[in-house]
Amino acid sequence: MRLHDETALRRPAATADPQRLAALRVASVPSTHVYIRHLGPVEGPAPFKFLPDPDPDDPTQPARGRWWPPAMLDPQWVRQGEFDVFHVQFGFDARSPEDLAALVGALKERGKPFVQTVHDLRNPHHPDRTLHDAQLDVLVPAADALVTLTEGAADEIRRRWGREAHVIPHPHVIDFATMERLQRHRAERRTDEFRVGVHIKSLRQSMDPLPVMQVLADAVTAIPGGVLQVNGHHDVLDDDGARRDDEVATWLTRAAADGRIDLRVHDFMPDEDLWDYLGSLDAAVLPYRFGTHSGWLEACRDAGTTVVAPTCGYYADQAPVLTYGFDEDHFDADSLRHAIEVAFTERPDHRVTVQERRDQRDHVARLHEHLYRSLT
Repeated sequence: MRLHDETALRRPAATADPQRLAALRVASVPSTHVYIRHLGPVEGPAPFKFLPDPDPDDPTQPARGRWWPPAMLDPQWVRQGEFDVFHVQFGFDARSPEDLAALVGALKERGKPFVQTVHDLRNPHHPDRTLHDAQLDVLVPAADALVTLTEGAADEIRRRWGREAHVIPHPHVIDFATMERLQRHRAERRTDEFRVGVHIKSLRQSMDPLPVMQVLADAVTAIPGGVLQVNGHHDVLDDDGARRDDEVATWLTRAAADGRIDLRVHDFMPDEDLWDYLGSLDAAVLPYRFGTHSGWLEACRDAGTTVVAPTCGYYADQAPVLTYGFDEDHFDADSLRHAIEVAFTERPDHRVTVQERRDQRDHVARLHEHLYRSLT
């Protein structure tokens, strides 16, 4: 169910109970994630208020920089909390299906509406899908309303659970001032370099970068001015890293020594550095063999960077991207080479403008308001 028109959910009339038109208190799990922060309107009073994440060590107090594990998922918090709508976004990874059933039961006891945004139909942090499927088998049927980001994901939800999900697009990730600066710099940049980036971070379970990087090392260096930049974290690439991957680290070290890649090893990047990095790339390749949607993809669009995404999941439904064949069963090297060739020769403009993002964010905020009010 696509909610392009906010009249798809009836808004309360101006003569309705003033208390009903007050800002709704939404218990969002979590509230500090950048996606959730950008669900409200750009300016003006917010029609709904996301409650602060409780401190995991003392749920009676707001979190101080740490929201994991989410205290709101505790049925006891639900029984005592003051909220109008309960909205699960992320954070239920470590909860058993039995825990989640107890959560749903507590919400029903209090008569509180429950909204579930289905970001992931295949959890990118789990080595197999068994647990996540069992968790969704509890949450999706129990939700009073479902939201997801793409029509493809909505179709899968319909096939698997017989439920209709509202399709509401992912809002911007990068702040507007930085977006404007990065896109202006890109337009003014004069260089013969064509820089392709693969960011492996700490190698979460959905990533399988080695075959991707091996193909790119040849494909990118064959391009005039082509540079393949690979960024990864110390925990995976250092000799004494806590999560070191010998095969990946060894290949990267040799490729860097041979001058085939520009290797950057660092810890978690602050946002400002991360946005500048994305803005420096001509194309970003997502090395995922499974997944559903991507905030990284949206940040690249904000920065004006072309995304080369795998065919797994619903990345091509999410936004304009170049695609290559990659999932849990196969890897198509030729399609990756072709995508890089298109990125270089055609320089597709998949960026989204600041004004488009501002308009989209206000639209997304209205859709969430109407959804919340339709349930209260």
